[in-house]
Amino acid sequence: MERDLKDGSKVNDLGVIEGKATPRGRYPHFRSAGPFVFVSGTSSREPDNSITGADSDAFGTMNLDIAAQTRACIENMRDILKAAGGDLDNLIEVTCFLVNMNDFGGYNEVYGEYFTHDGPARTTVAVHQLPHPHLVIEIRGVAYIAPHSADPKLTEEENA
Repeated sequence: MERDLKDGSKVNDLGVIEGKATPRGRYPHFRSAGPFVFVSGTSSREPDNSITGADSDAFGTMNLDIAAQTRACIENMRDILKAAGGDLDNLIEVTCFLVNMNDFGGYNEVYGEYFTHDGPARTTVAVHQLPHPHLVIEIRGVAYIAPHSADPKLTEEENA
């Protein structure tokens, strides 16, 4: 059974948003508790299981691009938050997992394109590995999305 989300997208009984990469385990893209939205670890994996920022050359040598993967993680998180009725501005905390702390500079540069000093609280840690060998970053977050406030100019039905 599917249900409609605030942005018009659909989520199935497992909490998986239509059009996003299917989680590699039994967990939802996000979970709400009151005005708080907890976004599961988000990577650069696409719905077709390709990985943005993981390309091979003609000889099969892999190029893992931290900037492209960071950008894709943040954009995927934005899509999930929009489905929950919010956006990146609603994030209050993020945890970023890097496979190699030598990638911190490239990740931090892209992160700065999306967030300023008054953005979410952030923790960045190095991890041994992520669920796919071509993933170099994963980001999870907590957002606060205030309940819908009624517009006094609208009717009761329009405010619902």
